[in-house]
Amino acid sequence: MKLYEAFAEEIAQSIRAGVLKRGDRLPSVRQASTSRAISPSTVFEAYYLLEARGLIRARERSGYYVTAGARAQLPEPGISARPDGGSTAIEVSELVFDILESTRMRDVVPFGSAFPSPLLYPLPRLARSMASSVQAMDPWSTVDDLTPGNASLRRQIALRYLADGMPVHTDEIVITNGALEALNLCLHAVARPGDAVIIESPAFYGALQALEGFGVRAIQVATHPREGIDLAELAAALERHAPKACWLMTNFQNPTGSLMPDEKKQAVVALLAAHGVPLIEDDVYGELYFGSMRPLPAKAYDKQGLVMHCSSFSKSLAPGYRVGWAVPGRFTRDVARLKLTRTLSASAPAQAALADYLAKGGYDKHLRQLRHALSMQQEAMLQAIERHFPAGTRATRPDGGYFIWVELPGNADTIAIHRQALSLGISVAPGPMFSAQRRFGNCLRLNYGHPWDARAEAAMATLGRLASAAILA
Repeated sequence: MKLYEAFAEEIAQSIRAGVLKRGDRLPSVRQASTSRAISPSTVFEAYYLLEARGLIRARERSGYYVTAGARAQLPEPGISARPDGGSTAIEVSELVFDILESTRMRDVVPFGSAFPSPLLYPLPRLARSMASSVQAMDPWSTVDDLTPGNASLRRQIALRYLADGMPVHTDEIVITNGALEALNLCLHAVARPGDAVIIESPAFYGALQALEGFGVRAIQVATHPREGIDLAELAAALERHAPKACWLMTNFQNPTGSLMPDEKKQAVVALLAAHGVPLIEDDVYGELYFGSMRPLPAKAYDKQGLVMHCSSFSKSLAPGYRVGWAVPGRFTRDVARLKLTRTLSASAPAQAALADYLAKGGYDKHLRQLRHALSMQQEAMLQAIERHFPAGTRATRPDGGYFIWVELPGNADTIAIHRQALSLGISVAPGPMFSAQRRFGNCLRLNYGHPWDARAEAAMATLGRLASAAILA
């Protein structure tokens, strides 16, 4: 963090802990500058940041005062709906399409969106990379790079794996049209229609739709909103069903935001390897961590080539460029052939632009700014939930990504809340769209990936009223 951000966070922690109470006056800019040996401009920036977060407020000719009280953190949800252990045919696409259509409207508050604000990304800088790289593009590269993809881009991706302590050869990387294509190619490489595949519960709706479209049955395994999939239930499912694959999000899972601890990732990889079951790992949010280090993927513990690691630049750098990749281990040849026969290649100009951007540096600086913005927006949304939602509400506090999983008390119908909210210009993602059996009817996924403003605050107040009314109904 920058100096002013660290100073602001120190004050914010004191407010949350109750050391600084509502109505307390902060030291003047001069006092803080002298006592902390920092410049007045640094103090001003810190106070402006705290004011933007709603924690303090300036009073004319009087100074800055604390406006927020000590935060008694919302309790986090646990495993609220355990699957029955059977395999399930999936029919979720109509529900998902119906809900997703509402998130594309610009005049709707996008709490139900699957994407963060495009304003958080260095799109002008990427445009310059696009212009310069296309002008310098070797005409033969449009043929040479068809599959597995642009060699320079694959090298840059391999360098990022190496920085995380995972040596990956460029020949092991297959560039795809976003992570979703990578995941689907991996699924098709190891399963056939009628097979069974283990997924989380709740699960990313894109995984549910992929299984539905391929005619694959889902084995849902309970997933804890903080630590990920239940190991005991995973072991039981492997014994009972002999699945062809397991599809998991180990880092900042969508929708819960769960981060699987390293020891659990190791245990999952070892358990699946003992049964010879490939792991399709969706790691699109791994770069959006709020801590000091990127959490390693399960791929880091793969000794048999059974982990098929998939990611993309869509969430971390370049939304709309649709450039992802797979590192499919022992299945690399199968995935590359499937890619070649289906879509040939991802966009050559987009690949070249990203390779140019990564080679020139600036990605890590952008990521630091993006993570900081997302962490501040998460704090604002959690505070709004505490202010406006009914007593008994539970909410996750993810260590990265941009989703919060909210569990409402009682028998609240979040599909009904979704429809009511949409009529008022607010989108949300109701829990049943993340389940093959339409479970999690009292849960919501909320997106904090957009800058917080008065419109967002008012929308949260409206959602709180709708949730309270649903509980009383």
